[in-house]
Amino acid sequence: MLIVYYSWSGNTRHVAETIKKLANADIVEIIPTKPYPTSYNKVVAQAKIEADTKYKPEINTKIPNLNEYDIILIGSPNWWGTISSPIRTFLSQNKFDGKALYPFMTHEGSRMGSAETEIKTLCPSAKIFHGLPIRGGSVKSADKEVENWLKQNRLIS
Repeated sequence: MLIVYYSWSGNTRHVAETIKKLANADIVEIIPTKPYPTSYNKVVAQAKIEADTKYKPEINTKIPNLNEYDIILIGSPNWWGTISSPIRTFLSQNKFDGKALYPFMTHEGSRMGSAETEIKTLCPSAKIFHGLPIRGGSVKSADKEVENWLKQNRLIS
C-alpha cells in the first residue's frame, strides 16, 4: 500500500501521515519543481487558473517502483472543486492499470468536488474508490474519521 500526496498548507500532509501510521503504508510526497506562492490569496488565484486549464506543472517526484503497489491512496487539497495540479501531473505521468486508487482530500467546504471524476478520466483503467473528504480546519481531530474510512474500505482491520 502506497500513499502519494501533495500538500500546500500541511493539512493534506497531516492526513497522509495519519493514514501511514494507521495502515503502516509507504508514503511519498509530490514536490512541484517550481514552488507555489506562500501567500494564500496568490496560491488561490493561481490554483483557479490551473484548475480551469487542467494545468500540469513539472514535479520532481518519481516513483520507480510504483508497479509494486496494488493499492494507492492519493491525497490532495481541493483546489477549486478538484485535485491539485501537482496531483494531476502525477496521475497523468504514471500508469495505474488494475490499481485500486483511494482518493482523500482536504477542503474548506467543497468536500471531494469533482476530484473522483477527474481521477477516473486520468486513470481510466484503475478502480477508483469513494474518497475521504476532511475539512482542513479539522485535520488534527480527524484521526477517528480517517480510521473509519480505512476500515470501511478494508484497508485496515
